[in-house]
Amino acid sequence: MNSAETSTADKRRRGRLGIGVIGAGRVGAVLGAALRAAEHAVVGVSAVSEESRERAANLLPGVPVLDIPEIVERSELVLLAVPDDALGPLVAGLAKTNAWQAGQLVAHTSGRFGTDILEPARRAGAIPLALHPAMTFTGMSLDLTRLADCSFGVTAPTAVLPIAQALVVEMGAEPVVIDEADRVNYHLALAHASNHLVTITAQSVQLLKDIGVENPDRLLGPLMRASLENALASGEHALTGPVARGDAGTVAAHLQELGRQDSADLQDTYRALSLATARRAMDRGLLSEARGQAVIDALTLDAEGPR
Repeated sequence: MNSAETSTADKRRRGRLGIGVIGAGRVGAVLGAALRAAEHAVVGVSAVSEESRERAANLLPGVPVLDIPEIVERSELVLLAVPDDALGPLVAGLAKTNAWQAGQLVAHTSGRFGTDILEPARRAGAIPLALHPAMTFTGMSLDLTRLADCSFGVTAPTAVLPIAQALVVEMGAEPVVIDEADRVNYHLALAHASNHLVTITAQSVQLLKDIGVENPDRLLGPLMRASLENALASGEHALTGPVARGDAGTVAAHLQELGRQDSADLQDTYRALSLATARRAMDRGLLSEARGQAVIDALTLDAEGPR
């Protein structure tokens, strides 16, 4: 550990940090509030839109809204909670103005990136950390209680990894160490699980609303929660439904019904996910070759012949 890292680590053990939050979006404001609850001092927050200013006022009352350079100047820990594509240019731009300080902790919340994206700040003597919460945020205070069940993907140089882990623990969450080279794969897994679940849910709600079901969430909620819990506990052995049973006739009926509806995205999603499900079930011996192939044939045959 170099002298700057030693100084920051010593300060970190002795007491609290002055934290600046760049980006009062759903993530930044909540994590700033969580660190403030751990008795760190939030010295400033950047908030451009009216929505972000309101969020900052609600979650970080009394914290001044400042320009980004002033936040960096005031902070011992700078928390960068900005969109992925904006992160690199922001870090590089601040480096060009000599804003970064030796010994200053710089943490971003992007899932895609590790600490390489913070290289311009590191060259100025700052200490890079990647702290990505594996959770969806509403940007409201209820997110703070959800952090107790949350894990963070943490990437940092070995010498300062304990600092990154300690910050996550102080927010009430669990740190999971992710190697720099594995960050994209890590983020891919989370995005695939979370984002596509939202799409599937929205499509299923649409189908039920189209047939007059007034409260689709009540119908889907218990089923989806049980399916998720079973899948997390038992993996693909929890699989049920027509594909898992090899009910090619039911799958064909589903596709025929989808063909009558003006919803190409829903039909494409059903077909692609059913094919993936059938193939994975066959590969794992959960579905016989004969039944699995019958399902695949139903999924790949349309009015124009095999796809």
